[in-house]
Amino acid sequence: MTAQPDNLPGWLAYIERQHAQPIALGLDRVREVSRRLGQRQTCPLILVGGTNGKGSTCAMLERILLCAGYRVGLYTSPHLLAYNERVRIDGVAVEDAPLRAGFARVEAARIDGNDVPLTYFEFGTLAAWEVFAAQALDVVILEVGLGGRLDATNIYEPDVAIVTSVDMDHMDYLGATREAIGFEKAGIFRAGRPAICGDADPPASLVEHCRTAGADFLQIGRDFGYVRQEGQWQYWGSGGKRSGLAFPALRGAVQLGNAACVLAALDTLREKLPVAMQEVRRGLLEVELPGRFQVLPGQPTLVLDVAHNPQAARVLADSLGGMAFHPVTWAVFGMLADKDIPAVIEAIKHRVDVWLPCTLEGTRAASADFLAQALEASGCKVGGRFATPAEALREAQARANEDDRILAFGSFLTVAEVLRARAPKRMANGENFD
Repeated sequence: MTAQPDNLPGWLAYIERQHAQPIALGLDRVREVSRRLGQRQTCPLILVGGTNGKGSTCAMLERILLCAGYRVGLYTSPHLLAYNERVRIDGVAVEDAPLRAGFARVEAARIDGNDVPLTYFEFGTLAAWEVFAAQALDVVILEVGLGGRLDATNIYEPDVAIVTSVDMDHMDYLGATREAIGFEKAGIFRAGRPAICGDADPPASLVEHCRTAGADFLQIGRDFGYVRQEGQWQYWGSGGKRSGLAFPALRGAVQLGNAACVLAALDTLREKLPVAMQEVRRGLLEVELPGRFQVLPGQPTLVLDVAHNPQAARVLADSLGGMAFHPVTWAVFGMLADKDIPAVIEAIKHRVDVWLPCTLEGTRAASADFLAQALEASGCKVGGRFATPAEALREAQARANEDDRILAFGSFLTVAEVLRARAPKRMANGENFD
């Protein structure tokens, strides 16, 4: 037997090599290893899927439930700066040791008998469950990695499942139409369990799946929703109206829809996990999520957003339009080559004055030259080509005036490198950098 890694980076490198493909959808492998581990559910489980809005929804659920005094486990992906961000207990990323122990248990079960090849995400999902199992948690929140029906998180049985939105992304795996993608997203819904849909115009395939599966389908705008008011908002749903709610601390008008999904889900769990109004208000005020329309202090203004598909780019464009006036917007722009790059550019180009395309790390990255060609084909002004997001950021900072705005977006990788590039400066100023 090969010696196991003795540190977290070693484990991450090891699990990356255990399957020939980085993504291989299917539940048989992960179910088998889960069975060998003897995994079982001991507390309510909330499963969150959707094209966009998953991370924000999970963050709001986590913060509200923590404010209510519950012990919460949260599993999300991908991470920005450290793998530990993916596995949180009581709002804090777990240390290396519990993750290493979880990986070791999964590896022992994986090779017990016939070796079972697991992808990086499958390995991580099983290990996260092992970390949660070692704690006395009141609730677990899982964010779907890709799709839903065949995603590793879907081996567990949710008490309530949420699909935040359905749009075009990951078409190579989920299908080339919104109907095909909707069918895959709907796979997380269960018979007799609440199925929360945050898409006001869901694909027919999603609605039909809920009907045939016998899920308790709840759609925003029909079964629950929100009313935006001056300085506050109101939620309405099966649990009645909740008025005088503070706007979520996460920026962007789209967050009210995500918050409504959160409250609809909590309404369905009120007998198991009751939450008071003051805990909802506090949770919405305290929620944080790096990289989602995150506006950093200083001049020029720096906006970070992981938007990497057309729907997310449209939301980002609307959010930028709601900001104060900035004479020039500079875009540090890095994307993966398998994304719909022309549609993303088209969705947001009216908000950007000068584009600074950059090459990301990894084999999936679109080169700066490729991005520049796509931008020029769309009539955008390109201010250079850069080997890394950090180089593009330095160029933007050198050329921008104090009243201008710098936007870094297109991928988690783009935002992560910009955050790393700013880390020494922020730490030198005495600020914590997580």
